[in-house]
Amino acid sequence: MINTKQNPNKLPLNRILVGDCIEQMNSLPAESVDLIFADPPYNLQLSGELQRPNNTKVDGVEEDWDKFAGFAEYDRFTHDWLAAAKRVLKKDGALWVIGSYHNIYRVGATLQDLGYWILNDIIWVKTNPMPNFRGKRFTNAHESMIWCSKSKDARYTFNYEAMKALNEDLQMRSDWVAPLCTGHERLKNSAGKKVHPTQKPESILHRVILSSSNTGDVVLDPFFGTGTSGAVAKKLHRNFIGIERDKTYIAAATARLAKTRPVEEASLLETPSKRREPRVPFGTLVERGMLNTGDVLTSPCRKWSAKVRADGTLISADHQGSIHQVGAAVQGAPSCNGWSFWCYNVEGKTIPIDALRSQIRAELH
Repeated sequence: MINTKQNPNKLPLNRILVGDCIEQMNSLPAESVDLIFADPPYNLQLSGELQRPNNTKVDGVEEDWDKFAGFAEYDRFTHDWLAAAKRVLKKDGALWVIGSYHNIYRVGATLQDLGYWILNDIIWVKTNPMPNFRGKRFTNAHESMIWCSKSKDARYTFNYEAMKALNEDLQMRSDWVAPLCTGHERLKNSAGKKVHPTQKPESILHRVILSSSNTGDVVLDPFFGTGTSGAVAKKLHRNFIGIERDKTYIAAATARLAKTRPVEEASLLETPSKRREPRVPFGTLVERGMLNTGDVLTSPCRKWSAKVRADGTLISADHQGSIHQVGAAVQGAPSCNGWSFWCYNVEGKTIPIDALRSQIRAELH
């Protein structure tokens, strides 16, 4: 993959670092990565095998990396890796961490103790959760993700328009519905067994990375596993750094990444941001004759109306001012986006004046 940004810190980009995640993060330059996605051990505290009603064994998490002597040991581990992560995160960087009810609340408390600023908690609703075989609890059908910035004042990345577009032009909510990793995406060994018991689906990482980073950014995963974050980062033209100590997982991730191809046209990864669009004053529409002095604008429901003045302001029966001021005043509202509130008439149809602004912006690109 082409690195689209300079690498002044000489980071080990697009590589898997072998070893302990805390030691490896501490070896990286301070404030050198843009985004961290972490899928740490959940500390499931399992005891004995879990059996289905037909007495077959459930293929769960039995690996040593998920076993801790108690909450105190797990809390120390959580504190240490989150502290190392914060050191390596850029000033305006962000961190995502995923977990279950076994650990996410302890992780959340440690995040706040270390000065991270929680932005959202995202609920991953699983469409195909593992049943509760014993029938003594509700089926555990979700996991939680905490999204946080390095500090309260950090200017973190959030690609709002991309998330809205991904959700059919509706604001992306904090409940994400997606299946567990199954089928061709699930990595298996020669015996047909799962390579990793908690491999995450690429669909979840697609949203995380697309929402919280830009092309050329560096995405660090301190619990790399079979490389889901790296594969998605590579596809989306981000650089990745993975940290993993299990040789089986490293081999599987390496093979997976070798087969992964980035999107050929990088321009297809960018969603236009209205905040970055050129500023177009409402008066420009009047100057260009797209709207004329005296034209009547109406609200979408046609309840309110106002006339266009030569100086690019509006006047209604009781109010005068900018498109935003008059829009707010007629509604008795504290604020108003006049571009979407006021409409002009074309053959009996009301069209937001923002359509005219978009025409001008298209000329400026």
